Amino acid sequence: NTMSLGGMAIAIGVLVDDAIIDVENVLKRLKQNYRKPKGKRENSLTVIYQASVEIRSSIVQATLIIIVAFIPLFFLSGMEGRMLLPLGLTFIVSLFASLLVALTLTPVMSSYLLISDKQLKSDDHGNNKLVQKVNAVYSRSLKSVIRQRRPIIGVSVILLIGAIIIFARFGNSFLPEFNEGTLTITTVGLPGISIDESNRITSKIDEALLKIPEVKYVSRRTGRAELNEHSHGGSNSSEIDVPYTLNERSKDEFMKEVRNRLGKIYGMSINIGQPLGHRIDHMLSGTRANIAIKIFGSDLSTMYNLANEIKSNIEGVDGLVDLNVEQLVEIPQIQIRPRREMLARYGIPMNKFVEYVETAIAGKKVSEVYENNLNFPLILRYDESFRNKIEAIQNSYIDTYTGGKIPLRFVADVVSFSGPNAINRENVQRKLVVSANVAGRDVGSVVDEIKETISNKVVVPDNYFIHYGGQFESAQRASQMLLFTSLLAILIIYVILYQEFKSASLAGLVLINLPLAVIGGVLAIWFTSNMLSIPAIIGFITLFGIATRNGILLVSRYQHIRRDEEISLQETIIRGSSDRLNPILMTALASALALIPLALNGGKPGNEIQSPMAIVILGGLFTSTLLNLFVIPAVYYIIQTKKARL
Repeated sequence: NTMSLGGMAIAIGVLVDDAIIDVENVLKRLKQNYRKPKGKRENSLTVIYQASVEIRSSIVQATLIIIVAFIPLFFLSGMEGRMLLPLGLTFIVSLFASLLVALTLTPVMSSYLLISDKQLKSDDHGNNKLVQKVNAVYSRSLKSVIRQRRPIIGVSVILLIGAIIIFARFGNSFLPEFNEGTLTITTVGLPGISIDESNRITSKIDEALLKIPEVKYVSRRTGRAELNEHSHGGSNSSEIDVPYTLNERSKDEFMKEVRNRLGKIYGMSINIGQPLGHRIDHMLSGTRANIAIKIFGSDLSTMYNLANEIKSNIEGVDGLVDLNVEQLVEIPQIQIRPRREMLARYGIPMNKFVEYVETAIAGKKVSEVYENNLNFPLILRYDESFRNKIEAIQNSYIDTYTGGKIPLRFVADVVSFSGPNAINRENVQRKLVVSANVAGRDVGSVVDEIKETISNKVVVPDNYFIHYGGQFESAQRASQMLLFTSLLAILIIYVILYQEFKSASLAGLVLINLPLAVIGGVLAIWFTSNMLSIPAIIGFITLFGIATRNGILLVSRYQHIRRDEEISLQETIIRGSSDRLNPILMTALASALALIPLALNGGKPGNEIQSPMAIVILGGLFTSTLLNLFVIPAVYYIIQTKKARL
């Protein structure tokens, strides 16, 4: 499905990273071996084996860390978990397969393709003048960075603090707004109106929509069949599908005209959404709107008055559209109230009384009639003349215990009164809903303002309470779960790094990549949507794993040089960083190039969820790669200098 394809798309750039690192190191060692006198050269297969083993631990640990970074995604429950699970599963399986290829097939292919004299005659950077120049500039700049290490670290800390401040000001939402190319508009009229009247009013909506240039056509369903699997609504409700194509105007301008035109039609409460978005809202809160303000209590009249008071107070909230109070009207009803003492006197059990009322007045299906290949239910009940008036019902006969017949009014009160058209419940409690959508603003901040307004201006009676439901509720739950599991994943990553370097300080040094990556991810969101959604959070989690790889490559190379060669600390850092510059830049560039199509096509249907992830990873890759090449060497120099003093 789309999410599985998204997992592959995000993984494509990362899949080649292990092979890039392996091939780059193998080629470098082959060239170094080739420059030795012929009598002292080692066998090419031996060099390839040693070069692969040298880098193998770093590759395995880095890939394992990326997989661990994805663990939080599998703890998501509800709809968000079901949506994102295929993406995470595809990503991890693809990454694991790429690791197996890098450890097995890549060295074998290197033994066939990287041993020609033409390739091995060039220097470590080949004949690529750009790479040679970049490496020379980087080596020179590292000397300045080591001398000015504390200011470099200070600038990074300032950037991180700035990113945190910006992050705190982001709006938040559950999922990015979909761009499905079709509107789904639901209308609800007064309960009890006929199908003809409902059709007449809703036809005005059809006409208003068809006047909008972007609208292709209008398709409407009014009313519900008796046995329809969707129980919502009746003859007073309609659902309208409106496919559209944006030309010169933006979607915001188009939606503004739609709402302006429909706002002039009275007699209907109107809610505007999209097919998939509508269903998501319905599954999350029970209403087809972004926000559901649920009022619980015992008296429907009090709840209805409270709902209208809430509506009048929050109408001015910026970004709130399609504000509606659930329809509640008094409709005429007939109640048949049994008098138990009279039922006992005439020997009529309560279950027989109930059965009589249901059969005589409402009717009971007793058989089916087949005619011309069609079947019709055979309903047993009193003739229309015995149940079309209160007096007729009062005088209808009921059987007694002795076999006689008495009028119903002898054993029951038949009264006419008005009552609510519907009583909705949630968790056994009566419920009334004020629903609304959000446009031009994030759902989280709108809900916060609504809560503050209601808290300050609306007095909720005793034994009544308000619950806020909708996408923001799922977003909060998912964000809390991701935060907790991400901390757990970071702890596991730290343990893996400690196992690799056998040093708490070096493990912590590699983890510096996480805040460095956060800077770019935050800036990327700030320059694009300014909105933090669950996919964007998943992007940060993915970024943590990818960014850690560069730190492992640098630190492991430093340690390898210090173990095998007797050179100064500064020379170790410069040589190690220069050795790893090429694979670090290549892996970052490969990942970035694969993500650019996803990032640029966020408005295309089916790509709305992957795009925020790609944008975050792109921004984080840029800053983590750039800062990693300078901050990690500077901090490593400080750590090793302090160790030497001890």
